Amino acid sequence: MQPKLPHSWLAVLKDEFEKDYMKEIKKFLVQEIESGKTIYPNPKNIFKAFEKTPFDDLKVVILGQDPYHGPGQAQGFCFSVSEDVKLPPSLQNIYKELHNSLGISPAKIGDLTPWTEQGVFLLNAILTVEKSKPASHSKIGWETFTDKVIETISKEKEGVVFLLWGAFAQSKEKLIDTSKHFVLKTTHPSPFSAYRGFLGSNCFVEANRILKENGKSEIDWRVER
Repeated sequence: MQPKLPHSWLAVLKDEFEKDYMKEIKKFLVQEIESGKTIYPNPKNIFKAFEKTPFDDLKVVILGQDPYHGPGQAQGFCFSVSEDVKLPPSLQNIYKELHNSLGISPAKIGDLTPWTEQGVFLLNAILTVEKSKPASHSKIGWETFTDKVIETISKEKEGVVFLLWGAFAQSKEKLIDTSKHFVLKTTHPSPFSAYRGFLGSNCFVEANRILKENGKSEIDWRVER
């Protein structure tokens, strides 16, 4: 399983794609699809986050858990959905925080591609899911791969801002060298927890402040221009 990734990603991850566990993931997905099961996102978009945010351009990491499991939602980025899909509650709260802290009018679409094109890496720890079965692919090996991705970012880059929302994302902090990177932690933007810390956290403002202080261009967090 070696997708067509930007050269900068292949340079640091090529060996990982040759490992047995990645071959087993590919085998599993092929068998599931051949048996008639629907897998999200579309297989061509499984590595879309890597395709849209080259390793060399990466400045911010937002970590999710696994893809949306409803029709048409998952597109290969955490928290993001296709343009014609209703906004999920977590994304509505993300837009609410952007509005409250930066005055950005809540977007009517949920496609976060404009962020990815500025160096925001929208990574799910688990890259696939079976339709209508959340976390159904949590045990097939994806976290071995994405943990390696986080470790590689930590090792090979400096001054990356990691936005870790909720307990699951924060469990990955141990993979990050916090002596040379920045970790911003809040509760998850889900309606169950957003009011306990995410809303009012100013995490997007803080991320831009850190980038600016370290000589990097700030993120334009608007989705609709």
